[in-house]
Amino acid sequence: MTPEESAAQRVTAVLAERDAVQANLLELDGSFAKQVLEGAALTGRTRERWAAASAALATLWETFLAYSAVVDRVAALGTGARRPARKDLPELGELLTGGCVRLPGAPVPLARRDLASAGRPPVTLAAAVGAMRRAFTEVTEVTSAIEAVWAAVAGPLDAAAAELARVRPLAEGLGPDIQAEFRAAEDAVAAQRAAANADPLALWRPSPAPAASGAGGGGRADTAGRRPACASRSRSLPRGSPSSTGCGQQASSRIDGLAAAAAAARAARQDAVAARRDAAARISVLPPLPPEISAPPLASLGALAADGQWSRLGAELDRCEADLAAAAAGTAGVRQAAAAALDKRDELRGLLRAYKAKAARLGAAEDPDLAAKHEQAHGLLWTAPCDLAAAEAAVAAYQRAILATEGRR
Repeated sequence: MTPEESAAQRVTAVLAERDAVQANLLELDGSFAKQVLEGAALTGRTRERWAAASAALATLWETFLAYSAVVDRVAALGTGARRPARKDLPELGELLTGGCVRLPGAPVPLARRDLASAGRPPVTLAAAVGAMRRAFTEVTEVTSAIEAVWAAVAGPLDAAAAELARVRPLAEGLGPDIQAEFRAAEDAVAAQRAAANADPLALWRPSPAPAASGAGGGGRADTAGRRPACASRSRSLPRGSPSSTGCGQQASSRIDGLAAAAAAARAARQDAVAARRDAAARISVLPPLPPEISAPPLASLGALAADGQWSRLGAELDRCEADLAAAAAGTAGVRQAAAAALDKRDELRGLLRAYKAKAARLGAAEDPDLAAKHEQAHGLLWTAPCDLAAAEAAVAAYQRAILATEGRR
């Protein structure tokens, strides 16, 4: 293998590594936990850990920009039909193995600095990747733990809230003690949900030994005792009702409510289908259409009520309501996804305009490389249907090119 071929092979590896780093950073930046935590009112351990993780993430992006600028120069010297050229091999070798990346952060203290030192020395590409990897691990350990806690507490709290909502009408007329008990249970669910949102890491129990691999670390969410003890009490309410007349009235009210909810869900599905159809004409990849919403078995439910089979009727109503809630959630998810895709496209268009304006301020609007990258991103964003993933990558490439130009000037 000639020196040029060897250098070209190393350049290819560096570019692939930079693409992987960028993809992971973008995924972290758009993750659910990171988006929620940025605007949340946090307390306790979560506030402390997220403050440190946020600082690490900011440093990580600064490091990536400095590292990416060097990789861009490597790409300029080492890619193309006749690249690398022999005359560029010394510079290319220095970029690939020498100290060319200046990491952000505090410089070396004066007392430990050499007289001829200019401050913090630059590091190699490999060292920069190592620094980014450590910062990435620090941030993802926090976000992964928080996502695990939220996933663990959501189910029990949602189930408790649904159970309370189901039996709330049955508690009416059973005396102030029962009603006070249910108000306390509702308050407990709300308080626990608020606590889990504000300080989820208070429920995180790290593993005794560090995880052997992976960025998230080891541990588990401790949700023991987090669900109010309302299930057994709520199941007994129909039997504790003052009379079968009261149960019949409550059952009739639930059946009527189920019918109304089913009609509303079908109307919402029609709206979601229309919204997805409109978005599909503009965006290439969208979630599938929500399933049809079947009509509830009102006749059989009415027959159970007429026969006074309250336990069986309650179970059937629970099942119908759960199925309807799941279908409604699926419908809402499709509609939200369609709206989010359109919002993402519009956001990328706005970013592209802003980056083009920045290129103009730098006096580089006519630069051939910048113009080509802008044309590629513009073509993707203004083509229907739009490939959002490809468009996002193209906008990111245009941004990097502008940052590199700004650095050189």
